[in-house]
Parts: sequence; C-alpha cells; structure tokens
Amino acid sequence: MSEPMLPRMTPEMAKKRVDLAPDTHAAFEAFSRQVFAAGALDEKTKQLIAVAVAHTTQCPYCIDGHTKLATRTGATPEEIMEAIWVAAEMRAGGAYAHSAVALHALHETPVDKG
Repeated sequence: MSEPMLPRMTPEMAKKRVDLAPDTHAAFEAFSRQVFAAGALDEKTKQLIAVAVAHTTQCPYCIDGHTKLATRTGATPEEIMEAIWVAAEMRAGGAYAHSAVALHALHETPVDKG
C-alpha cells in the first residue's frame, strides 16, 4: 500500500500542535467558533463558503472537514457541488482576468522576428 500524500491528523499530532503553542491554539479555536457562528449569515451559508474557499486554496483537510460540516448544517450534495462550481469559476476567472498582465507585457515587449 502506498503512503498517502498528506498525513492524517492523529490524536497525538493534534495534542502536539496544542502543546507547542497552547495560547495561540486557543485563540485560533475561539476565532474559528466566532467566524462560523450564525450572524448575518447562517451557519450553513458560512460552511458552503468555506467549502468553496477550501477548493480555491486547495486544502484537502479543509475540503474534507467543511464538506462534512456543511452537510451537518443542512447543506445538500447539490448545494455543496454548486459551491464548488462557484469556486472553480472564480479560480478560472482569476486566470482569465490576469491575462491582462500578459497582454500588457506582450504590448510592451517588442517581438524579434529575426
């Protein structure tokens, strides 16, 4: 069996992460709870946003965790997939929009036709 590309978080690793920076870990946990608490956006919407963002940042841990949390907050598989498609369009749209940088460089750089 081949090794997974990314390690699974074990209870021992999680404890080590806390032990190495307990105050920072506690602050991050509190921040996360506050961010994902219902407010102007409900928890389901926030989790769908997190699923989409996790796909643009390409974090497999975040994709896994927030997909499960989105489901627990009532998101349907169709809503989750639609959020992923929004992320895909935004990622592709960024490449398309940044073509202006390449087009500008092409305009500014004379072509040597030898």
